[in-house]
Amino acid sequence: MALTGLQIFKLLPQTNCKECGYPTCLAFAMKLAAKQVALDLCPYASDEAKSALGAASVPPIRKVTIGKGDHQIELGEEVVLFRHDKTFYHPTALALGVADNLADTEFNQALSRINSASYDRAGETIAIAMTVLICKSGNADQYANRAKAIVAASQLPVALICDDPALCSSAAEAISSRGGVLCGATIDTLDAFIDLATRTHLALMLKAETLEELGALAEKAAARGFEEIILAPVTGKQSESLKQQTLIRRMALDRQIKGFGYPTAMLVPEGSDLYLNALSVALGIAKYAGLIVIPNWQMWQLLPLLTLRQNIYTDPQKPLQVEGGIYKVGEPTDKSPVYVTTNFSLTYFMLTTEIDASGQPGWLVIVEAEGMSVLTAWSAGKFGGATVGKAILESGIADKIAHRKIILPGYVAVIKGDAEDALPGWDVMVGPQEASDVSAFVKDVWMELKI
Repeated sequence: MALTGLQIFKLLPQTNCKECGYPTCLAFAMKLAAKQVALDLCPYASDEAKSALGAASVPPIRKVTIGKGDHQIELGEEVVLFRHDKTFYHPTALALGVADNLADTEFNQALSRINSASYDRAGETIAIAMTVLICKSGNADQYANRAKAIVAASQLPVALICDDPALCSSAAEAISSRGGVLCGATIDTLDAFIDLATRTHLALMLKAETLEELGALAEKAAARGFEEIILAPVTGKQSESLKQQTLIRRMALDRQIKGFGYPTAMLVPEGSDLYLNALSVALGIAKYAGLIVIPNWQMWQLLPLLTLRQNIYTDPQKPLQVEGGIYKVGEPTDKSPVYVTTNFSLTYFMLTTEIDASGQPGWLVIVEAEGMSVLTAWSAGKFGGATVGKAILESGIADKIAHRKIILPGYVAVIKGDAEDALPGWDVMVGPQEASDVSAFVKDVWMELKI
């Protein structure tokens, strides 16, 4: 039977030494209970604790760390099949391919595009996580030189797609300092790839056409003491990929097969239609690939896929949100309009974009509403007239403006009366329902006030 966090805590040394990476032994115990860390992180765990906890303290899916510094990627350690049961922890790493036999100009352009595939959305940076070097030349020196060029041009970790461990040996040495993955170990090449991965401190992707073969391959690697494993079931069909990824996740969480207790990868087939290619990646993000290798790609595919990943890997119990308070949009003066909304990130960024586009700088007062959107917060009692009035008075916005006017979101016009009661002497205006109508509101309503 699974132990609770408090039961585990009683077995720990209770010194709060922080050497495990957590501030207290209780915090570490809670992570152990959630199967998110392993007991071996505690350097002072007693033999009694090790015996009592044993394998039960090990996460069902091992964490595999790739790369270093700010671009380090963590895969695995997921503990649920469905995001709403808890959350997903480590966003799918998207890796873009570039062939080693491209002409220099084309090769460098591809690297530049991969490095620039980074976007700011809802207060977060979403970006491509890895460069994939595909061996097309069949020449070890050419492959190694291209690997060196990638390391020189980018801070991202590198994945090497090459079926021959001898051919990619020099390339693996070249990316060792950056970190990455060797892709393509099979039953015939497993031992040689393990030797190479161990020597270069790289993770190893295992390939097999059936789940039985894949699980056996992983168990064989683990028996040799190598655990930095990523599982890559090989299939060309989306339906089969969905089935295999789901079965691996389900059996890993149920601990039915030891060989499935590792993060998975999806290898998008080369030469596939770009639209089907993007659909395959979207499927992998949703179900349940930790790493997706995309050999053929176009820039137009990337933002939608990264946005999908951001949405899926947002904690469903904690929406993306900004801090409450006063924000400037442009360079507002004491005569600029004052807009009021909740602290839901998407609402904030949409509204600031439209205020900026209106050509009229403004003030934005953000009301703390647990990251809920306007209508959701209103229906939950987090964004009523009294709440808005209190936020306005406590924000200090009165010291920054010469007028006493605020603009409510049009969808909650119903709170206007309560807001006026909470703000004696203030003029509570009702703005547009949609952020896209802010420009028209400024032109037709605000500018007519001639403040």
